[in-house]
Amino acid sequence: MRLPPALAIPFDLVPVPIAERTANMLLQRLMRRHPGLFERLGEHKAKRYAFRPIDLPFVFVVAPAEEEVTVLRGDAEDGADASVEGPFFMLLALMEGRLDGDALFFSRDLAISGDMEAMLALRNALDDCEIDLPSDLSTLAGPFAPVVARTAARIRGKVLFEEPHSWS
Repeated sequence: MRLPPALAIPFDLVPVPIAERTANMLLQRLMRRHPGLFERLGEHKAKRYAFRPIDLPFVFVVAPAEEEVTVLRGDAEDGADASVEGPFFMLLALMEGRLDGDALFFSRDLAISGDMEAMLALRNALDDCEIDLPSDLSTLAGPFAPVVARTAARIRGKVLFEEPHSWS
């Protein structure tokens, strides 16, 4: 499922530094919840991984060795060793291990380029971590965490239910 245009258009107005700061805050939260995530990459930890949501104007480049995210405008050259491109919600579901990335790749719903071995190592690391974004990130909402977690889980369920692809 693609991000509805009414939700995607406002991202054109978000300055890159704000998007980058937010992305890094979220990455740091995930790293606290899943401290061994990048260690599972082994020799691929020094690689750079680009995530290109086709329905957002940003590219997110994750550098595991530095534990940081660089955010670029969608048309910028990212210099990544490996990249994956697809709808934003699909990329999030891949991060959680809720999608069969192989099936999406072969059905051309997902485009992967660059170092395939590095991308496979990342996929395996993500699968091993059992990331649950609503639960992992809702604590950032302070006292509203339970409401945010329930709402995010409901949205995820709706997106997963409407997605025509096979979900784990």
